[in-house]
Amino acid sequence: MEDRSEAAPEAIPHGDPFSLFDNWFAEAQHSEPNDPNAMALATATAEGAPSLRMVLLKDHGPDLGEGQGGFVFYTNMQSRKGMEIAANPRAALLFHWKSLRRQVRIEGALSQVSEAEADEYFRSRSRDSQLGSAASDQSRPLDRRETYLARVEDLRRLYEGGEVPRPPHWTGFRLVPERIEFWLDRANRLHERRLFTREGQGEHRGWASTLLHP
Repeated sequence: MEDRSEAAPEAIPHGDPFSLFDNWFAEAQHSEPNDPNAMALATATAEGAPSLRMVLLKDHGPDLGEGQGGFVFYTNMQSRKGMEIAANPRAALLFHWKSLRRQVRIEGALSQVSEAEADEYFRSRSRDSQLGSAASDQSRPLDRRETYLARVEDLRRLYEGGEVPRPPHWTGFRLVPERIEFWLDRANRLHERRLFTREGQGEHRGWASTLLHP
């Protein structure tokens, strides 16, 4: 790992935040021991009561969502987070890569992916993951674990030799970023932060950025 005490005065440059995220994410894929695509997802009720959990990033880039760009995750719409998203379709994401001593915070509005996108991703999952999603009443009370496992086995027999259909309440959401903040650990807690914010409209929409006090 580089000696950050000897790093340039500014190690997080202005530019395209999606490109910078790609570079950091690629490094995390080599350095993180488990799930470099894990991210904290914060949602809130219509009244503003927050909740937080870890989910996995499944797609990202500047060209998603008709060129708005975004970060995609999948979930059960009937889960707690699904219901909070329905009531208040805004969220925040946090990536924390301890091996690199870096963080990325992302905030913006959520939009549901298309049926075709959800179908394609569901088909790409392992069969056990498909069955597990289909059997789960996510976030609802469960009397005992055996009940859930029995439902998985029932579905395994039901769809034996065939395709497991995607449950209609299982889909993905795309967070369209309005703010992306990159944080880099520096020596003596003299950390570096750069905030990117959307500016402009339509085809003239771009990114402004500024350093922040650590």
